[in-house]
Amino acid sequence: MRILLTGAAGFLGSHLTDRLIKEGHEVIGMDNFITGNQNNLEHLAGNKNFSFIRHDVSNFIFVPGKIDYVLHFASPASPNPASPLGYPNLPIQTMKAGALGTHNSLGVARAHNAKFLLASTSEIYGDPQEHPQKETYRGHVDPIGARSVYDEAKRFAEALTMAYHRFHNIDTRIVRIFNTYGPRMRLDDGRVVPNFIQQSLRGEPLTIYGDGEQTRSFCYVDDLIEGIFRLMMSDFHEPVNIGNPSETSILEFANLVNELIGNKAGTIIKMAKRLGNDPQRRQPDITRAKTILQWEPGVSLKNGLGKTIPYFKAKLNL
Repeated sequence: MRILLTGAAGFLGSHLTDRLIKEGHEVIGMDNFITGNQNNLEHLAGNKNFSFIRHDVSNFIFVPGKIDYVLHFASPASPNPASPLGYPNLPIQTMKAGALGTHNSLGVARAHNAKFLLASTSEIYGDPQEHPQKETYRGHVDPIGARSVYDEAKRFAEALTMAYHRFHNIDTRIVRIFNTYGPRMRLDDGRVVPNFIQQSLRGEPLTIYGDGEQTRSFCYVDDLIEGIFRLMMSDFHEPVNIGNPSETSILEFANLVNELIGNKAGTIIKMAKRLGNDPQRRQPDITRAKTILQWEPGVSLKNGLGKTIPYFKAKLNL
């Protein structure tokens, strides 16, 4: 197939590009590098099955030649108001990527009678009152909170995708991605994995925002890409959770990072009370993925971190 992949220079987009090319497909990568990194794609220079267009998806998209599949992954990452590194000040761009970018990407799919896959997120569940989260759960989201620009952009993107499916007969898929980690993550994206690994490699105490009891479910990137690829090749149209159902508290995660790196500095609780819109628990119900895609993650958190830490160490020249 000839595939248009928006957000190709991002953490997930670049890994997905590699997988698609490995499967024998031709990939047209699209990114404006607002948060993506062109270094994530430099190993593809000269590859006959890869081409690149620098473009902002919130503007009209034109790609010459036939397109068989459109994968919309372009979006700045979820904001983390508690992060010491901060979130890139891109609230408008985030909403435009989710709204206008999805509209333009669906327009390409419609023009070419192509299949379409939307990269959505576990953040659409907000601070969930259902645990673990099934795809049928409608969420508990603050529409004007610090995370709302990302949450609501993705919720709108899902609604628009289903509208195009129902009214324009576009063959669509929606993947709801849970916390994912691995090589090529941005060092400055403010999320817990790069924050903790960098602090630990520097021999600093790991800073925990909240009481440390809030949980996340960490999925290694190779497992996630496998799940996305299987969904892409399926004929299922409703959202599918792809993530690791193994739930880990932030304090447990911090202690594991320190153990693997050999950092004796421990942890610091920065604030005993979590921010109001910081999800207390995050765990996917992956029954749908198991049943429909015959998929579940296979890489343990310990082994995944063992593959990730050397990447950060090299990037930091430590």
